[in-house]
Amino acid sequence: MPTGYISIGSNIDKEVHIPSSLRALQAQFGDLTVSSIYESEPVGFSGDSFYNLVASFDSDLPAKAVAKLLRQIELDHGRSRDSQKFSARTLDLDLILYGSDIISDGRLRIPRDEIERYAFVLEPLAEIAPNETHPVCGRRFGELWDAFDKTLARQTKLGPAEY
Repeated sequence: MPTGYISIGSNIDKEVHIPSSLRALQAQFGDLTVSSIYESEPVGFSGDSFYNLVASFDSDLPAKAVAKLLRQIELDHGRSRDSQKFSARTLDLDLILYGSDIISDGRLRIPRDEIERYAFVLEPLAEIAPNETHPVCGRRFGELWDAFDKTLARQTKLGPAEY
């Protein structure tokens, strides 16, 4: 049964949407492993800061079915179907890893390239899965975080997520 990793972000009513999304994820997938919450500056636009974190779960669903469930949770939290990539949002749920799968199928791309590009994805992932290996580059997430240029990390670790 593969372990899935979801990058979670919100900068609109984030104190409401983050805990609510974790409850919705738990209702869908059961037990979650959840990173700390990181407050980070928006990337690619000006706006309110984001809360970002990563959650993992085990599932035997196909990755495409998981992505569809995540999209519905976003919509249930007020996310617009036509939201732009770099914009404010109530909730952003991205399936960034699914076991050792490598998938490029329409909009579904796993592993997501954001893992190696953005501190707000890599640091919480490395926190909960430091010894797991990136299926493409073969490096552990802890190693990737250690090598990451921290001058690009415009974020603050706030503490554990409560839900």
